[in-house]
Amino acid sequence: MADEKIEMTKEEYAELDKRYRHLLDVERPAIIEALQAARAQGDLSENADYDAARNRQAEIEAEITHIEGIKDHIVIVESRGDKINVGFTVDYVETATGKAMKVKMVSTVLANPLANPPAISQESAVGKALLGHVAGDVVTVEAPKKKYDIRIVAIQA
Repeated sequence: MADEKIEMTKEEYAELDKRYRHLLDVERPAIIEALQAARAQGDLSENADYDAARNRQAEIEAEITHIEGIKDHIVIVESRGDKINVGFTVDYVETATGKAMKVKMVSTVLANPLANPPAISQESAVGKALLGHVAGDVVTVEAPKKKYDIRIVAIQA
């Protein structure tokens, strides 16, 4: 991620910053309190509460560091216009199967295929195919194991 720029909408940035603030203002102080309580129990060599708190502290600190690294590379983009970009919701149909899908284009750090609608990165195979296109276009998705066409039905910024 040395000089890589991460495109994000203002809304996505606000969501990321909200998570960051929660880690700093809620999670970190709570885990420090849990560590102090575990230390007060005495012998730390066989203290499961202390071990669990230390592990959670490491997870929190790693996530804080990760978000700080991301924040250094963010470029805010506008999700408007008629061409698909980060922040757009896209309805499309696979031309061969007729399967309809709805996805939301997001930055790579916020991709979540389990969201409703699935949040896909502009770096994914479908995301790359959709990027810069408009409703009505037929584009080819070049997935690692297959190649297929999709027709963009509708887009919403």
